[in-house]
Amino acid sequence: MSALYLLIGFSLLIALVFLAAFFWAMRNGQYEDTYTPALRVLFDGRKSAKPSKEIVP
Repeated sequence: MSALYLLIGFSLLIALVFLAAFFWAMRNGQYEDTYTPALRVLFDGRKSAKPSKEIVP
């Protein structure tokens, strides 16, 4: 039974750490721009390589 109390305490400690990390991220503006990362995939900025017409045996 004492192991159960230890596991409950440990899980509450981990939950508080994750909650603190979430509030820290909110305060530092990590979730302000949710639209741009989705568009970054579409507009990568790299030129695509042209396929070569030369046939190499």
